[in-house]
Amino acid sequence: MAVLPDRDKLLRNFLRCTNWEEKYLYMIELGQRLEPLSPAEHSAENIIQGCQSQVWIVMEQGEDGIMTLRGDSDAAIVKGLIAIVFILYHQMTAKDIVAFDVRPWFEKMSLTQHLTPSRSQGLEAMIRAIRTKADFYS
Repeated sequence: MAVLPDRDKLLRNFLRCTNWEEKYLYMIELGQRLEPLSPAEHSAENIIQGCQSQVWIVMEQGEDGIMTLRGDSDAAIVKGLIAIVFILYHQMTAKDIVAFDVRPWFEKMSLTQHLTPSRSQGLEAMIRAIRTKADFYS
């Protein structure tokens, strides 16, 4: 499985894209880099409500307090959005995740204004679910 870029590289790569087709292709590529979930992890416990596509997110806290996020979707672009959210929350503790607002990063990437309303709602549902789960751990 390929490694995901850090936040700064993600932003640079998005800003290098010359049009929306390139940005969507990059998002799809990021989604393909996600570690696959097991069949058991594709469960009702891990499904995110409020997404038009099916989205599963698994969160685990390491002994060092760092949260590990893994996820999947049945839609390629949504899977790319999951990867972006995971990049933004990478190496954070539960408290860090609760305190960190990812939305300005989506604005910096000029992503929010180009998502369909259903994808925007799904993105918000993912962020809410991650923050709620992180709040449970903190």
